[in-house]
Amino acid sequence: AAGEVPFTLGSDTGGSIRQPAAYCGVVGMKPTYGRVSRYGLVAFASSLDQIGPVTRTVEDNAFLLSAISGHDPYDSTSFDVDVPDFASALTGDIKGLKIGIASEYLGEGVGEASKNAVREAARVLESLGAEVSEVSLPNTKYALPAYYLLSSSEASSNLARFDGIRYGFRAEGVEDLEDLYKKTRSEGFGDEVKTRIMLGTFALSSGFYDAYYKKAQKVRTLVQGDFMDAFENYDVVIGPTAPTPAFKLGTQIDDPLTMYANDILTIPVNLAGVPAISVPCGFTEGLPLGLQIIGRHFDESTVYRVAHAFEQATDYHKRMPEIREVQA
Repeated sequence: AAGEVPFTLGSDTGGSIRQPAAYCGVVGMKPTYGRVSRYGLVAFASSLDQIGPVTRTVEDNAFLLSAISGHDPYDSTSFDVDVPDFASALTGDIKGLKIGIASEYLGEGVGEASKNAVREAARVLESLGAEVSEVSLPNTKYALPAYYLLSSSEASSNLARFDGIRYGFRAEGVEDLEDLYKKTRSEGFGDEVKTRIMLGTFALSSGFYDAYYKKAQKVRTLVQGDFMDAFENYDVVIGPTAPTPAFKLGTQIDDPLTMYANDILTIPVNLAGVPAISVPCGFTEGLPLGLQIIGRHFDESTVYRVAHAFEQATDYHKRMPEIREVQA
């Protein structure tokens, strides 16, 4: 956002590329699950994590995704599919494309500024020749609890390897092997990581697996089904990237439920494994807002096509957030 680097990479498990992009007024793409290798990534939730590009423009984003995409034999979740020239899709022509506004993404808990920015973005897309109408993703309300059960369960499993034995941090002054495990994991993990490990371990434990983890997987299938149904009639689905603009430093850190709820608009995309991009679509009180554009599996080209057309028809990507002095 400061213009100090042309691009960077992020890892998106439930929105960690798209939300920062929306908060900072830049472009962030979470590709289809399996499009980009995860080899070398410290896994949080293996069935959700995906690497993607963060850039200043849609064109830069498309170039970068072409460069990092492709099958990797070192990643068992990497798909062996053709990598198109994504930049070639940036024609500016979206006439005849069918775009659905997710009605659940404009519901309770989403700020008026975010709703209005998306409605205005829809009018811009209509003026460019696209057909825009509302579409329902009815199981969206179940995505948040399902995500936190699944991601925490996978984190519990993935992070078990960080025990101070093979690599990574190792605690000093230990008495025996058990003490090494305890101190290493107590000192090496922060409070939020420990919380998710505890929750995940509980969800996977005997007697609770069927009630929590297995049921969350069934909910995931329902969320995937919503997108599959939508894409039978629409080329892309749009909505806000986040319910609000960036919140003030430290204001929500003591309220984990509110922090988790900020992911409600991005999490369904990860559960379904489909691609989605966030592009700047407005400002409120000097802070950027993001438009999320969601596409079919491995159809990043259409997502880029819509994102680029919108970007070229507006000037939000050229505007900078206000820099304010923070009162201690």
